[in-house]
Amino acid sequence: MKHLTRRTIAIIVALLSSLALTLTVVSLPRQAYAVDGADAGGAAQGSDGGATPLAGPVPNIIITNFAYGGDSVAAGSKFNLDFTFQNKGQVAVTNMVVTVDGAEGFAIAGGTNTFYVDALWAGYAMTQTVPMQALASAKSGAQPVTVNFRYEYVDAGARSSSQSDVKISVPISQPDRFEISDPVVPDQVIAGQENTVTMEYVNKGKGDIANVEATMEGEGFDATMKTQYVGNVASGATGTIGYAFTPHASGELKTTLKVTYEDSDGQTKTKEFPLTVSVADAPAADQPGASDSVEGRGGDRGLPVPAYVAIAVGVVTVITAIVLLVRRRRRKAGKNDIDEDWDDWSAGGEGAAPGDGAADQASPRTSAPDGTAPGGTAPAPAAPSRKG
Repeated sequence: MKHLTRRTIAIIVALLSSLALTLTVVSLPRQAYAVDGADAGGAAQGSDGGATPLAGPVPNIIITNFAYGGDSVAAGSKFNLDFTFQNKGQVAVTNMVVTVDGAEGFAIAGGTNTFYVDALWAGYAMTQTVPMQALASAKSGAQPVTVNFRYEYVDAGARSSSQSDVKISVPISQPDRFEISDPVVPDQVIAGQENTVTMEYVNKGKGDIANVEATMEGEGFDATMKTQYVGNVASGATGTIGYAFTPHASGELKTTLKVTYEDSDGQTKTKEFPLTVSVADAPAADQPGASDSVEGRGGDRGLPVPAYVAIAVGVVTVITAIVLLVRRRRRKAGKNDIDEDWDDWSAGGEGAAPGDGAADQASPRTSAPDGTAPGGTAPAPAAPSRKG
């Protein structure tokens, strides 16, 4: 009986061992085969009649994380681009070449854009740092960077190659170079009269400025438009902002000029210009010529005081020269008359001397009206003429 019991137990143990071995074989994963001319029963046959293993999926390389040192990169500045890539496939990749392309917005700063990785196992990741620089001429906003992966892998006993392009974006910010000049106030501001304050602006940046709005804040004046919309200002564009206002009374008028705009990054910025204006009283209406004098002040300021002095000196000089010239001519003419009279008188005295035959040729201007010769001597009677 004991012998039978031992024999029965041995049989049971053998049966249980066989059953366990069968379950183990059944639970093993089955090998996948590529179908090459399958028959009606679904068997996969190779070219030589054997089964061909089915290749697994192509391993994919992706970028899981990247950083560039902040919220954005200023145009013209250098930075480090750090990115982490991972093998998401089921097999290892080998002989990998990584290439970084910055397109039109970025350039490699002091290095190379190509890197080599010997092998990257399935599920593993690596981190690469690339020194780069944002170009000064790059447009503001997100700019693309392309990372190319070329690699090889072995699957089902065969070596294959593949590649993938992964694009990431890095925002570039152009510096804010929207400049506004100080307000220009008229030389004289009159209470009750409309005056204008102007400011010039220029966009020296490479990006456009959007939604420019100008406001004049304060009390004690009326304005046609306290808030005016200027609009967008392109790169390199210039313009003028004008505020027309009318002060209520004389004294100091305090106001603030504000200009609000959006820079090339879409950030809202505001520039303020505190301003104090001296307001004069309006001229009295009963004063004759008051309005003319106020309106003509701009003309009076046209010539400086030295100009008027120079004009006056020139006029006096011309008048003095004319007077001296006239007096000189008159003196010369009077001297000539005296010389002629003296010569005539001298000629008449010599004609009265004996032996001088010039008495008969005396000038009529030296004889008296009654025919007497100079000195009171009557002329001798003429001798009678002989006839026959």
